[in-house]
Amino acid sequence: MKIKNSRLDAIRLILSTQEIGSQEELLNELAKEGFTLTQATLSRDLHQLRVVKTVGVQGKYRYVLTRPHQYRHDGSEGEMRPIAPAVMEVNGFLSIKFSGNIAVIRTKPSYASTLAYHIDAYNFPEVVGTIAGDDTVMLVISENATRGAVLKALRSIIPNL
Repeated sequence: MKIKNSRLDAIRLILSTQEIGSQEELLNELAKEGFTLTQATLSRDLHQLRVVKTVGVQGKYRYVLTRPHQYRHDGSEGEMRPIAPAVMEVNGFLSIKFSGNIAVIRTKPSYASTLAYHIDAYNFPEVVGTIAGDDTVMLVISENATRGAVLKALRSIIPNL
């Protein structure tokens, strides 16, 4: 099990720091780190880590981690919130504007749906929900949430906000 945990950690690190578009590329990167495994094993690992393929900035497909793996207490009603994975540091964020209880986030092309997925997955009490296009995410903000509270929550997954 120790080897598997090390391998999963290596996969997380590789996907967080590189644009990997195929299992073959990932197998090659893992081999550089000393891991020898079959495509079937890699496929099971990717499934366990909830890795998905999405379109990157240049229109090429890439694997990304979708499920946070660590949690922190947020201080309200005992709720646990995920800590942002490193992949969110490469999030394509460009800008945010507010109008009433709506915020509009602009991203680089093809980043909006992944960013909206992560915002929804973190279940911020400040955000009711999201709608994503190709380069735009619309957030519906909770009635009692301030813009400052929304920005603070989003900074936990969008470091360059």
